[in-house]
Amino acid sequence: MASGASSSSSPARPSDPDVAVVAVDCNGADLGPAEVAAGAAIAAEQGARVILFGPAGELGGPRPGVEVVDAPVSIAKNRDPASAVRAYPDASIVQAARAVAGDRAQALVCAGGTGAALAAGLFNIKRIRGIYRPALAIPLPVPGRPVTLLDVGANAVVRREHLVQFAFMGAALSSTVLGVERPRVGLLSNGEEEGRGSPLVLEAHAELAQRTSASIDAFEFVGNVEGGDVMSGVADVVVTDGFTGNIALKLMEAVSQTILAAVRDAATSSTRGKLGGALLRGALGGFRAEIDPERQGGAYLLGLRRLGVVPHGRFSRTGFAQAILRAERGAREDIVGQTERALARAGALREAPVSASGASLRDIE
Repeated sequence: MASGASSSSSPARPSDPDVAVVAVDCNGADLGPAEVAAGAAIAAEQGARVILFGPAGELGGPRPGVEVVDAPVSIAKNRDPASAVRAYPDASIVQAARAVAGDRAQALVCAGGTGAALAAGLFNIKRIRGIYRPALAIPLPVPGRPVTLLDVGANAVVRREHLVQFAFMGAALSSTVLGVERPRVGLLSNGEEEGRGSPLVLEAHAELAQRTSASIDAFEFVGNVEGGDVMSGVADVVVTDGFTGNIALKLMEAVSQTILAAVRDAATSSTRGKLGGALLRGALGGFRAEIDPERQGGAYLLGLRRLGVVPHGRFSRTGFAQAILRAERGAREDIVGQTERALARAGALREAPVSASGASLRDIE
């Protein structure tokens, strides 16, 4: 099958207007494209409609609700994603992003590198007008009341205005997806006092305090949040740059997995431990499922004109299925539109520069 050709047992675009189509880049996953395809099959069984972009020979045959496009070229591991997106228009992530940009699909899921997903999204789907930088936002699996952390990897270096927009974007996601009424938003810093933090944090803190005092309905700004309080429920949304956020996220994931492994080892190390483990099996199993990163489906790529979801490359089919289902639901519930409207109401969108002729440069973006 030639690259770009597709096969399907049924059209991916549904006749039901309440179902969104999800374009999935299958290249780059640690367990291979076949594992992503298996996740798509699970999602399709639950009502999702999916277009898979990857090596057709590894994705399996057509199945109900799943279309396969042969796109074997991968740029997931490329060190310069922006150049790779331009150089390889037939790459799987580029074709998937174009499907979303062309309205063949309504959401994007990328199983490969974040950089490739971001570059392909920026060049093809484009930013929402007035957005400085897209951001990756992830609902952390905190028992009881999830905490949204952003940015977790899209922007290693940011400015004050970027963090301010991230705050409004995260609050909109928390309200829309998690149902949190008037989310509490905090800035990640090395101390909770107002005067603590880097110059960037101090500048963002001052503007957020000023903005939210004049727009109290958007969210409640709770000031600085220390690393130890990210998971404590002090804030519903925690804002930081992508470099710090990515390190914090991976540290939390590693600690949770290490603790779970230690509990498992203790429960099997002796007869007494096995007896205790048997008594706690149900409770521990439920807790493990609640904090499992795969259950969240990955991070939401916010700031583009269509929704993106970026699952972790090491996910199994269960995690990829969740990513697809989250993307489908997010597109159907118009997370992008709700985020844009929230930013507009708060006056948090970038003002377009004006050319010498008086025309807004935003009009020709």
